[in-house]
Amino acid sequence: MKIIVGLGNPGDEYKNTRHNVGFIAIDHYLGNVDWKKKFNGLYYDTNINGEKVIFIKPTTYMNLSGNCVVEFVNFYKVSTDDILVIQDDLDLPFLKYKLKYKSSCGGHNGMRSIINSLGTDSIARLKIGIAHDRSVDTKDYVLGNINKKDLDLLNDSCNTFDKIIDLFISKGIDVCMMRYNTK
Repeated sequence: MKIIVGLGNPGDEYKNTRHNVGFIAIDHYLGNVDWKKKFNGLYYDTNINGEKVIFIKPTTYMNLSGNCVVEFVNFYKVSTDDILVIQDDLDLPFLKYKLKYKSSCGGHNGMRSIINSLGTDSIARLKIGIAHDRSVDTKDYVLGNINKKDLDLLNDSCNTFDKIIDLFISKGIDVCMMRYNTK
C-alpha cells in the first residue's frame, strides 16, 4: 500500500496559490474523482497496477498537515517508506523539481508538521519549485496566486509529475531519484 500526500491549503481562495502545488499535482494525476472525507483530510483510494494507493489532501491548513497524515498512516499501518509527499519549494526555480528522502523539512511548515507527527524524516518527497521573490513577504508570496501563464506551464509539468508518481508506486523512491534527479 502507498500513500501519496499533496500539500496545500483548503478552500477556493487558495486553489491556485504557490503553496498549493501539491494539491494541483494530485488533482492533475487523478483528474475528476469523488473525494471522501476522513481524518481532517480529503482522500481517494484506488488500485494502480495491483497496488492499493491512497491519495490525501489534508484540510487542516499547511502548518497542521501532519495531524491528518499520521491518522491515515496509523489507521492503514503504512510504513513511512511507502509515503510520497508532494510539496512546494521556495529554494528551487519555478517548476524545477527534486526528489528527496530522509532530509529535514527545509523550512517548509507542512513538512515540519508531518516529520514531527510521524517522528521521522524518512519520508519521500517530490519538491516542486515555486522560486522566491524576495521583494515580497514570504507568507504573501507562497499564498499568492499563480498567474495564468505559469498555471499553464505547471499543468504541462504535471505530466512529468504523473510519471514520477507512477514510478514511485511501482518501484519506490530510490528508482525515482535515480531516474528523475539526474535531469
